[in-house]
Order: sequence, then C-alpha cells, then structure tokens
Amino acid sequence: MATLTYVYSDSTAVLGPLATLAEPHSYDLCSEHAGRLTAPRGWEVVRLTPEFVPVGPSPDDLVALADAVREAGRPPAPVPLPEPSQPEAARRGHLRVLRGEGG
Repeated sequence: MATLTYVYSDSTAVLGPLATLAEPHSYDLCSEHAGRLTAPRGWEVVRLTPEFVPVGPSPDDLVALADAVREAGRPPAPVPLPEPSQPEAARRGHLRVLRGEGG
C-alpha cells in the first residue's frame, strides 16, 4: 500500500508510505497500482519507498470490523412516545376534543 500525493505547483507526484491521515490531493493505492504508476508528460514522480509491500489487515482492523458488524446488527432502541398532557376523547383532522374535568 502507498499514498500518492500531487504537488500541482511543482508538477510532481509523490509516492510514499501509506498515510495515516487524509490530506487534500492524496490517494491511497494498492501495491500493484503503486508499482505501475506513471505521471503525465512534464511531471516528475518521486518515490519515497522503492518497493511497496502488500499489507494485510491488522488485529486492530479486524476488531474494528467486528465491532461495526455487531453495531449494525443491533436492533434500534425504541423511542418513547411523549404522554399527552390531557386525555383525548376524539380526534378529527387537525382538531381534537379534550375531556374537561367536570364531565
């Protein structure tokens, strides 16, 4: 894996180790595409690492994936409905009839 970063002002494409933070004009590439990268005519490619070794998932990646699957499989928590302040007797359209205290 590698991260490709474009420096437009210098007409340079920099290919380096996989970045840990997202940056503008940066793209993560697999080892195959990092090895075959070419730049447009007039641009220079700077390779900070001569070989890009494919990396598999780390234990942290697998734990994060398992947590995400468990979270997605949980049923949503029920949302309690607010209780009306006065009991309703009947409801028509947007109007409602409220029972009074006397009857």
